[in-house]
Amino acid sequence: MENKLLDRTTIDRKLQINYKRNKQQDHTALMDEAVEKFCYEDCKNEYWNPEEFSLLYGTPLWEQSSPHQRLILNQLYWVAYYSQIVSAEIATIFFNQTSATGLYAREDFRLICDTLDLESSQERAHINAFRTIAKQVEQALFGELIFTYPMRSPFTETMVYADTNALKTWWKKIQLQYFGLISANNTFLACQYFTVRGVRTLNGKLIQHKLSNYYQKHPQQDLAPIPAKISYYHFLDESFHFNSSTILSHDVVTCLAPPTAFEKLVANLGLWGCQRDHFHFSAAINGIFWYDPALYGKIYRVLRSPVFNLTEKEAKDMMRRCFTEESEGLHRSYLTHQEAMASYKVYVEKLDYLWKRNREMSLMASNSISQYLATQKSSFQRFERQDFARV
Repeated sequence: MENKLLDRTTIDRKLQINYKRNKQQDHTALMDEAVEKFCYEDCKNEYWNPEEFSLLYGTPLWEQSSPHQRLILNQLYWVAYYSQIVSAEIATIFFNQTSATGLYAREDFRLICDTLDLESSQERAHINAFRTIAKQVEQALFGELIFTYPMRSPFTETMVYADTNALKTWWKKIQLQYFGLISANNTFLACQYFTVRGVRTLNGKLIQHKLSNYYQKHPQQDLAPIPAKISYYHFLDESFHFNSSTILSHDVVTCLAPPTAFEKLVANLGLWGCQRDHFHFSAAINGIFWYDPALYGKIYRVLRSPVFNLTEKEAKDMMRRCFTEESEGLHRSYLTHQEAMASYKVYVEKLDYLWKRNREMSLMASNSISQYLATQKSSFQRFERQDFARV
């Protein structure tokens, strides 16, 4: 009993420190101020990320692009990457609240709920920043939105370009709704949500740390492009969010009764779903596990736009080379996929209620470059048969 009390005291101390520091270093006001000042004309001639974090970096398109086109590809990486993050953060806001309800059974639930309220407020600021900048950029470049999309329900796929169809999308929506319902009345499952959130955030940390370094190492931070500054603020906020996920999923859960067979099943299905979401890797964008065939139409519109001004045949030929052949960009994305998988395995290794195939991330591990290329060759043949006037 004494050890249990000591454990809870230690855990509460961790929660207090994380909440206090996040509140003290909250970047919401700075992010809102930066977004209000954003004007694409002011930073359209600058890189916003390290060069290797550019759309289709290391592919034939990158190799054949002019310096100006490479600049645009670098900025489009920012737009595409953070458009994906918007999708995940919408879901996070909702599940923060349902999970907080499930944690009411803890005597000190207020500290946890205050932490999640702060995080949700920060997520709303992130979403506003990403969407404001992305929409302005795409309207300026293309006169339309390509990677940016309308606000969506928290029950929509968190992977924007996923291997899905109407039936899969409907089933995923039902699963998310059901999890939100049962986790609001189950403390263990409420904590389990943060296992999934922690795993998803780990991949973000791998990439976002590098994106934030671009601002940190800028020779004149006051003159750094605002999107780079937003990347830095976002990374700092998300570092605290990751700490919260780890404390709740690894520490708080130890104070609860052992999970029932049903709770173990739901927890494992949730992590298996995360593996399924992160099964793919993308030649187009390193660090986001998109299903590239679902991205073809977007890339085609970029290539046909005035930025590249390719003919239909040239655009299709370029896409075939970028997606169906090996390239430096593809190998970089695969390496990121492997690094993410390795970090996931370390993150969950002490969770003894997980299936072996979740601890080993066997679904993610089953993908490969050869499998990627086989999928692209088959999918691209179908894409070529579409009416390109409607793409």
